[in-house]
Amino acid sequence: MRYRSRKTTPKVRAGKIQRKNRPDLSPDIFPWIPGNPTIRRERPGAGHRHLLRVQDVERFLSLLPDWDELSSGLRGVLIAEAEEGTMGWHVPGTVSVCAWEREIEGYWTTGFVDDHRDVLERLGVPCEQTHQGDYHVRWTETSARGFQLMHILLHELGHHHDRMTTRSQEDSSRGEDYAEQYALRYAERLWERYFEVFGW
Repeated sequence: MRYRSRKTTPKVRAGKIQRKNRPDLSPDIFPWIPGNPTIRRERPGAGHRHLLRVQDVERFLSLLPDWDELSSGLRGVLIAEAEEGTMGWHVPGTVSVCAWEREIEGYWTTGFVDDHRDVLERLGVPCEQTHQGDYHVRWTETSARGFQLMHILLHELGHHHDRMTTRSQEDSSRGEDYAEQYALRYAERLWERYFEVFGW
């Protein structure tokens, strides 16, 4: 799930072009425990911090309806190191939520705010439009954590669901729109329970 500009040219090391995206994780980073994915947390990276703990993800996953179906083929959930322009990612068997910038408040594009207005309003996040046309989004730790769980993680689980419901179970062929709509639909079933468990 990428919202900001991202480099399109891969690095070159020792005369060899490096792959731009993560092709895979080490095969043993997540042991295979059907229906019970492993949750791991990496270092956040310079200038970033994690708002999520392993316990937060465990509690959140326990709220999800249809978990037996959704967890099929899911080896792990990674609270991942920050990546430029990326809030989360998915590779077969793994979903991730990336570290947040150390300064929680920030300036976000009009497109981002428009696309996520319902989620931002549900979380009570003030968004003030600037003279430049973008928005000053006044996240708090609580609202940013809610966004990571109730949208980013659900979005990446949408990619996983997309892959697992295709015939080959190899590709998330329906893409970003499918994952985004999946996250929004799933969130509608969870908001009340989320606020009961995580408070506000």
